[in-house]
Amino acid sequence: MHTVVERELELKLVLSPERSVPVPARLGYRTEDPYAVHITFHIGSEHPVHWTFARELLVEGIFRPCGHGDVRIWPTKVDRRSVILIALSSPDGEALLEAPSAQVSAWLERTLRAVPPGSEREYLGIDDGLAELLAPTPADDLYLSDRWLSDESTDGEA
Repeated sequence: MHTVVERELELKLVLSPERSVPVPARLGYRTEDPYAVHITFHIGSEHPVHWTFARELLVEGIFRPCGHGDVRIWPTKVDRRSVILIALSSPDGEALLEAPSAQVSAWLERTLRAVPPGSEREYLGIDDGLAELLAPTPADDLYLSDRWLSDESTDGEA
């Protein structure tokens, strides 16, 4: 059984130090994808914008600056409120988002209870998937018994 941990919240798209625009978003976490967090931004277009990155990055970003490249996260204060800044970069553009630290931390704590750090591998189902992939089928018996498919020649030819 897989668990989903979601949270709707309002982020702010920072346009300048003096101006920001509210952006409704959904934080998502699924135990079948235990290393990742998903953020869906509802920006008023027909299709929402989805971002996926490492849960560990968000955990660390609550406490100290981290990340490089496409996703960077760091904690700060804005008007005496604790917030998390998330800088996203893609070929389509860049965005700086401000998230309420308490709400993100509470949601993240729920994900950590669902899948404790260090136990993510147990939720991947790799062993079950490999066993299913490598399980013999009735066709395997026919294939293995077909002499025409054998690499060995009975008349001494190579």
